[in-house]
Amino acid sequence: MDTLRDPSDDTHTGILDTVRFDEGRHGRARIGFVLIPNEQTVEEDMMRNMPPGVGAFFARAEMPREISTDSLAQLRGSLAGAAARILPDDGLDVICFACTSGTVAVGEDASCAELVKGAPGAAPATLAGAVRKALTALDVHRIVLGSPYLPELNDTMVRYLDGAGFEVLDAHGMGLSYDTEMVRVAPGYLVDYARAIDRPEAEAVLLSCGALRSIEVVDEIEQRLGKPVVCSNQAMLWDCLRLAGVDDRPAGLGRLLREH
Repeated sequence: MDTLRDPSDDTHTGILDTVRFDEGRHGRARIGFVLIPNEQTVEEDMMRNMPPGVGAFFARAEMPREISTDSLAQLRGSLAGAAARILPDDGLDVICFACTSGTVAVGEDASCAELVKGAPGAAPATLAGAVRKALTALDVHRIVLGSPYLPELNDTMVRYLDGAGFEVLDAHGMGLSYDTEMVRVAPGYLVDYARAIDRPEAEAVLLSCGALRSIEVVDEIEQRLGKPVVCSNQAMLWDCLRLAGVDDRPAGLGRLLREH
């Protein structure tokens, strides 16, 4: 037969009157990512590779369906609003615009300024900025670029890299117009693709675009080529973790995360 709790029982009273808290699942850091509408790769890549205690949270900005410099530039108008929707009460440690070509189309400084409007307490980051910082950390200057982009968008990326002080020896775009195509490029093809675009004099290979599943094979490509490989989501993961003060070095994601 059940008995009622004795109100004079100090042990039970203490438990019921004082709730115990810990740091929660994301006590080390909370990182927000602003995605483009049809993005299907970044979320899973970030969730799968975040170290324990680090949370990844997402919102989507607005733009037309076709991926072009003009359509991507329209993202500027909704970056702040998307950033503001991510954990508005608890806040973020880092807020990142998770689109390489979108960063270039909007502008790195302009992208960060919009992100700060929406998440003023967070350190701002961009995917193209992460790529730039990753290449600098690896101390490489002469690179080859591979991407899924149309020619005009690939040219825009080359100009961005040139302006950041890198010599792009060759650039190849797959000529894809939509994210729904880009997300279906097979990782095994990316291994062959990287080998095909590589040049002996290149110090590193850059695979640009967060939609590509490059992070799954970046370690394998490095082993095949014998040189550093930077891909968008690998660079973004690294940059956001370091901005958040997290120095974990997960295995299997290439030299960048292993050594820097």
